[in-house]
Amino acid sequence: MSVFKAILELFGGLALFLYGMNVMSNSLEKRSGSKMAKGLRKVTSNPVSSLLLGAGITVAVQSSSAVTVMLVGLVNSGVMELSQTVGIIFGSNVGTTLTAWILSLLGVDGDSNFFVAILNPRYFTPLVALIGVVMTMACKKQKKKDIGVILIGFAVLMYGMIMMSDSMAPLTEEPAFMNFINMLKEPGFIVIIGALIGSTLFTGVIQSSAAAIGMLQALVMAENVEIYFFVALPLVLGQNIGTCMTAILSCFGVGKEGKRVAAVHLSIKIIGALIVLFGYFALDAVFHFGLTNLKMGVVSLALLHTAFNLLNTVLLMPFSKQLVKLAERIVPDKEAKNEEIFLDERLLNTPTVAIQQCRSMTVDMAIAARDNLFSAMEMLKTYDAGGVDDINAVEEQVDLREDRLGTYLVKVSAKELSGRDSREVSRLLHSIGDFERIGDHAINVLGVATELFDKETNFTAEAKADVAVLSEAIREIVGLAVDAFLKNDTEIAKLIEPLEQVIDDLIDEAKLRHVRRLQAGKCTLKLGFVLSDLLTDFERISDHCSNVAACLIQLEAHALDTHEYLHQVKSEENESFMAEYNAFAEKYSFATT
Repeated sequence: MSVFKAILELFGGLALFLYGMNVMSNSLEKRSGSKMAKGLRKVTSNPVSSLLLGAGITVAVQSSSAVTVMLVGLVNSGVMELSQTVGIIFGSNVGTTLTAWILSLLGVDGDSNFFVAILNPRYFTPLVALIGVVMTMACKKQKKKDIGVILIGFAVLMYGMIMMSDSMAPLTEEPAFMNFINMLKEPGFIVIIGALIGSTLFTGVIQSSAAAIGMLQALVMAENVEIYFFVALPLVLGQNIGTCMTAILSCFGVGKEGKRVAAVHLSIKIIGALIVLFGYFALDAVFHFGLTNLKMGVVSLALLHTAFNLLNTVLLMPFSKQLVKLAERIVPDKEAKNEEIFLDERLLNTPTVAIQQCRSMTVDMAIAARDNLFSAMEMLKTYDAGGVDDINAVEEQVDLREDRLGTYLVKVSAKELSGRDSREVSRLLHSIGDFERIGDHAINVLGVATELFDKETNFTAEAKADVAVLSEAIREIVGLAVDAFLKNDTEIAKLIEPLEQVIDDLIDEAKLRHVRRLQAGKCTLKLGFVLSDLLTDFERISDHCSNVAACLIQLEAHALDTHEYLHQVKSEENESFMAEYNAFAEKYSFATT
């Protein structure tokens, strides 16, 4: 019965370990996500910077699997090149060894010294859990609550490790278990290869090298269990190979580039393991290092885990280009799909990175809508039939991006987000609709230009002059809206509402001037309808720019009542608003007739 209880405690501890790791990793991603995304945006082909970035990100989120899955998503989305991920993968492999060193603290013996004893997780884990619970329940700021969740996750992880360690004592009293352990004391090809394969499969099933290393560390802490270097080496190597399973599973449904990221990761582990395993035993047969029968402890296992990944990096990183070519051979080119990959679902596992990718796509969409509008407005002055298809094609892409972004952002919003990320999702959701509508009005402006060209007619000289003034004002307000969004600059955004008011006044004046021309017989009724349509498009464009600015300003102030904001800006005595309004009114005015 005690053996059965020990087995339940072992797997219960494993479950708590995996759950605590998941909670801690997700919370760390949430807190460090913006820095992680910023680092990835700056990644270069420089191997050293990529290595340090990969190690830093993995230390920050405590999960090499999460980093690799994120890389699969980024490469599959076209954000990163396959060659850029190699250094990050090497760094990630090194960074993930930190967990084993933390777990090795369980081996600290501090019976005679309080300050040494406090390093043992058995003593500090309850305190960490208590602090985490208090912060989660008592703190009002979300940042402190998130830190509390990280501490709770860490405490659960360490308690799971303690349970696994405690469960080993009853198992060592079981003859069948000890017979199996004693089998591992005899060096032999079967034992070494069996340990390598078994460790790989087990780690692949639980998808956590940290948990697999933790179980091995728990095993060596048992009094009657002796694990020697010759069997620990293939066990650790197998755990490193098995952790690639998460990246492999994440490749289902991705393009060839995404699959090649997992292929690079797996190749690094397998090639490194084979070099180290067979290299060591071949050299040991000649030089007799004396490590073969070295008894392993929790610290020496952590050291072995780190040493392998460091050695693997030193040996294979100079061959990064060859690893990329190997991945390309493992995952060969097939018929390329014409469909553009917009946003990868795997990035949802790291919401901050997913949001940054959405922002990048929204920036592209905003620039495309702006430039397309300017191209359509040029058609009013010089019509070019050859450019019509280009303008329509860009608008189709803007529409498609708005649809994909809207759907994806809704999925992101369902994730657990920090306050900053939540505001960014709101800003993007509100802005993509306005940029898409600006793109639609570009097509309307193109329609006006096409109608004038097809009917071989045009506005009067006075109307052309009015349209020219309004066109310049529209160019400036759209440019300001896009710049404010790109730079997240509220000072630029505050210039938009005064200019929007000037544009509204100019449109009202343009309509009155048109009526006077009609009365004087200088303009036809049909051209009046065309002009009215164009003025309506200009008014709607400026309104959408106003929406973008108001949303940016309100979210920066942690509010989202744009209608109330616009009402207050226009209704209250606002010296800054009036100063900007007067400046724009002087800049954009119609010639007197």
